[in-house]
Amino acid sequence: MKKTILILLIEDEELILDFARSALEDAGYEVVPAAEAATALALLDARIEQIAAVITDIRLSAPGPDGWEIARRARELKPAIPVVYTSGDSAADWTAHGVPKSVMLQKPYAPAQLITAVSQLLNQADSGP
Repeated sequence: MKKTILILLIEDEELILDFARSALEDAGYEVVPAAEAATALALLDARIEQIAAVITDIRLSAPGPDGWEIARRARELKPAIPVVYTSGDSAADWTAHGVPKSVMLQKPYAPAQLITAVSQLLNQADSGP
């Protein structure tokens, strides 16, 4: 039986969430979506052992932590977890705020860009330091 790879997808824009979720599921990943930071943090705390990667929008509309903070929390819980950031306007801040060995995708992005970013980070994580 094939092992499923669970990805936490954090995106507050419903159309983008559906688009990214479909692309990831079509590529064979299992996706747990979160439309707000509080849900994402609760999922990280409850399921960090199962979550293989995090994809997070930077600017989330609901009050609470932003994508930078969510990624830092994920790395506190699981130091090598792959992180992909997405943003329409915060890409320039990635080098200052992003966690090491992460990827930034500028919106709008193509499904292939998302799948490639996730796959490359998962492969790097599997091959060790």
